[in-house]
Amino acid sequence: MNAPNDNTAPKGLREWWLTPPRPGMQRLIYPYEYRHLRFFGVGRVAGGSAAAAAGVVCLSYGVYGWAAFFLAIGALNLAGGSWYLTIARSASA
Repeated sequence: MNAPNDNTAPKGLREWWLTPPRPGMQRLIYPYEYRHLRFFGVGRVAGGSAAAAAGVVCLSYGVYGWAAFFLAIGALNLAGGSWYLTIARSASA
């Protein structure tokens, strides 16, 4: 009836955010994304490429405000995706 407490999950938000342990700027990455860095890195690169393509299409139609928006979003996603893939590549096996 009284089973031992086998729940080893972190109790609070602070402990949850710090698992798995990671150094410096890598703490900015959402923990679930950090556990699957390669998948989310490829997804960000693909999304950034699609946003950049939408920006180029907007440029061709002369809609410069939307083009700037999509190109900025695309650049940020490409930078984030390459950062994720760099971290995943440098991680130990």
